[in-house]
Amino acid sequence: MAPASFPPEPPADLPATLGDLRASGWEPVPVHEELRRNAAARIAKGEPLVARVLGFEDTVLPQIENAVLAGHDMILLGERGQAKTRIVRSLTQLLDEWLPVVAGSELRDDPFHPVSRHARDLVAEEGDDTPVAWVHRDTRFAEKLATPDTSIADLIGEVDPIKVAEGRYLADELTLHYGLVPRANRGIFAVNELPDLAERIQVGLLNVLEERDVQIRGFTVRLPLDVVLVATANPEDYTNRGRIITPLKDRFGAQVRTHYPPDVDTELAIVHQEARLPDEVPDGPRLVVPAYMGEIVAELSQLARQSPHINQRSGVSVRLSIANYETLAANAVRRALRLGEDTAVPRVSDLGALVASSQGKIEIEALEEGREERIWQALVAAAVLAVFRRRVAPEQLGPVVAAFDGDQVVNVGDDLPADAYQQAMADVPALAAPVASVGGGESPAEIAAAVELVLEGLHLAKRLNKDAAGAKAAYRGGRERSGRS
Repeated sequence: MAPASFPPEPPADLPATLGDLRASGWEPVPVHEELRRNAAARIAKGEPLVARVLGFEDTVLPQIENAVLAGHDMILLGERGQAKTRIVRSLTQLLDEWLPVVAGSELRDDPFHPVSRHARDLVAEEGDDTPVAWVHRDTRFAEKLATPDTSIADLIGEVDPIKVAEGRYLADELTLHYGLVPRANRGIFAVNELPDLAERIQVGLLNVLEERDVQIRGFTVRLPLDVVLVATANPEDYTNRGRIITPLKDRFGAQVRTHYPPDVDTELAIVHQEARLPDEVPDGPRLVVPAYMGEIVAELSQLARQSPHINQRSGVSVRLSIANYETLAANAVRRALRLGEDTAVPRVSDLGALVASSQGKIEIEALEEGREERIWQALVAAAVLAVFRRRVAPEQLGPVVAAFDGDQVVNVGDDLPADAYQQAMADVPALAAPVASVGGGESPAEIAAAVELVLEGLHLAKRLNKDAAGAKAAYRGGRERSGRS
């Protein structure tokens, strides 16, 4: 199947000239009004304004709906990994699918009200025969990641020396090379990490937000642009460090604060939506990720956001959960491939592999050498214990602990075949009840994963001893039992 073209081809029956467009009855509307009209239609139908964004239904999305209905430019404040960029890019779905422009114009000029010199001259010369092109809504979006070296020329425009060298006079408006903002005319312009713009560059956006025009250095020309401006920023930079000039703050009509998923269920739903799993390896094993292992990954991120040992100013992105979930699955698939097993199921012993996918996404604040590793291990242990206590009833644990009162030992590890855990089930029959309650499944690989969760949970609840060496461990009796899990 051939891939779809981007941008898509416009329908053949759309007007091709200014005269045809006038005869069709089409009327131009400002971009803010276009967004408002289409947003109102979605809200009336009960459809979300922004698709594939979870956990914001009662907090962020209502504020965005208000901003769009009010015709406001907005800024989204939030730490990294809070779907700000996804929200901004999704706003293009509120635009009309096709928009007529003067063919060949750099600024997507309205055929009825052209603003660039090229389009004005063309309409004046051709009249109703002026050719009209149609642009898709996905192309009516421009985005700039703010960096300290961003210049006014990048955003607004500058004289093009090549055009001057070709023989045009400096006073000729056609010597201008337009920046990103004019080229976003009749569309949406987004600035990511707005505080990173130098203050003198921020001043260049004032006219865009208030007077709706830009002025290019050396020219008296003013371009009356029709642009919706959306920006993103980290709250620490935006509110505390004084890196946004006050007049620019004042010109944004809405300031919307985003947040991380409020609970494990929402975090896990995002992970399931976004994670790309290695479940289609040619001639590879079938991948099964138990629900409780996904819960451990989500719980780990939730605990990290509450930990005093994690730098909360830099945030704990949802990307941590997604990357950890993908790594957990990959480690299980790698084991199954190496052992020749037909089913890959992540286990508690696979959690050690998450170090590689976590180190670059959280900042652990520790002064002592090696303390970072202990803090991380404590977070993982707390996540496993929390899920274990939610999944296993305390009354099922007494018989399991009693079975370890003698010399009983169960060995586990991320390199052990699933069949090895069948012996543990035979030696400790009491494991059957808690294994079933956590959702052990029927395949040997699923049972092995459930056995590891029960044994590790009992160890963390101080009911069993554990001798660990890397990803291998041996569980035995001998702990002082507290009588509860």
